[in-house]
Amino acid sequence: MRTVLVTGATGNIGSKVVGELRGRGIPVRAFARDRGRAAAVLGSEVEVAVGDFAEPDSIRRALSGADRVFLMCGNDLRQVEYETNVIDAAVAEGVRRIVMLSTVGAEVGASAAFADQHGRIEQHLRDSGVPAVILRAGYLMSNILGSAQTIAQTGQFFVPTGEARMAMIDPRDVAAAAATVLTVDGHDGQTYLITGPRAITHEEVAEELSTATGRAIEFVDVPDEAALAGMAQTGMPQWLAEQIVAVFRSIREGVNAHTTETFRELTGREPRAFADFARDIATPLLTA
Repeated sequence: MRTVLVTGATGNIGSKVVGELRGRGIPVRAFARDRGRAAAVLGSEVEVAVGDFAEPDSIRRALSGADRVFLMCGNDLRQVEYETNVIDAAVAEGVRRIVMLSTVGAEVGASAAFADQHGRIEQHLRDSGVPAVILRAGYLMSNILGSAQTIAQTGQFFVPTGEARMAMIDPRDVAAAAATVLTVDGHDGQTYLITGPRAITHEEVAEELSTATGRAIEFVDVPDEAALAGMAQTGMPQWLAEQIVAVFRSIREGVNAHTTETFRELTGREPRAFADFARDIATPLLTA
């Protein structure tokens, strides 16, 4: 193995993939728009290829000498274009494996744009001919941190999920699974759904946060319209707010209600429970 190019390298998942690979002694190159931010997030010793998903030439330069790619980018109206740019460049550069981070429920034509976008990227990847592994992640535990300020100020968080259950997964476990299929042979051509150990409700999330922080934290179910209005008040773009609500709608319909054994089968250990996430990550932020 030569070098793994990690896209989305300064984000919630990508930065952890970089850490997992470096911990295994694998040469890593981070694809990022801002060298200074990449150094601040990843450390100055990590090789950085400065580029932009919208600039195919910069992607090809970043791929020089790399034989594997971790593919993801943040949610964006141009996400299909951005990620297919990477796939096409990888084909041209002779990359030997792409591991794509997708989402539970990914399907061309899905009602939630995020799921539709991932479905189209998955299809392009399969059609490209590059050996590839698709990791579909369940709802991320870290999504609750979008409500961290509200929780810190009011002791409540407002989400339109009702009693829906979600097989939430810790971002650290997503990264561990990604590092495994990037570096271990025998997974090419597979699509894996990785989840946490239990499907839990946001009421249970509130209970675990209360236990971890030592303060009462309450989940408040709200209508979709109220969730949209709340996100608009934070300055979130309308398209993004609408798609987040669409994700919550799919959660209420049960898209992420079931667990899998895939993470344990890939890594040889159990996935972290939400209680672990609350103790290790959420508590310092919620009590700051």
